Amino acid sequence: MVKILVIHGPNLNLLGKRQPNIYGRFSLEEINQQLKKLAEKEKIGLEFLQSNHEGEIVDAIGKAKDRFSALLINPAAYTHTSVAIRDAIAACELPTVEVHLSNIYAREEFRHTSLIAPVAQGQVSGFGINSYLLGLQAAINLAKVKK
Repeated sequence: MVKILVIHGPNLNLLGKRQPNIYGRFSLEEINQQLKKLAEKEKIGLEFLQSNHEGEIVDAIGKAKDRFSALLINPAAYTHTSVAIRDAIAACELPTVEVHLSNIYAREEFRHTSLIAPVAQGQVSGFGINSYLLGLQAAINLAKVKK
């Protein structure tokens, strides 16, 4: 069975309350519920992790290779700063899709560089909750091809 690890990075636990003009008014739980609906339709398994701690995310990615078929990750602020998360993704060798609620290229200059993109199969950004849904569909397709 295809099983995908969904990783939500720092501050995403504040969705719905934090800068709704940028990130939307939906909560992280609402995103997870939408992802679960798509997973049920596609008959795949999902597991979720939200962490504000870089090391916890790195550890989860490191343990993912034998348990999951793909990764869906919103590294949030770590997108632009974490060589450790980038290296963990490269080392685990799982198909990875990077997602962002906002269009990181239409925001501050420092957000225009993703350290994750070069080790991911693709990136979806700027579509709000649909970034996650499109990203999950891509991760499912990549996982099925990999099998």
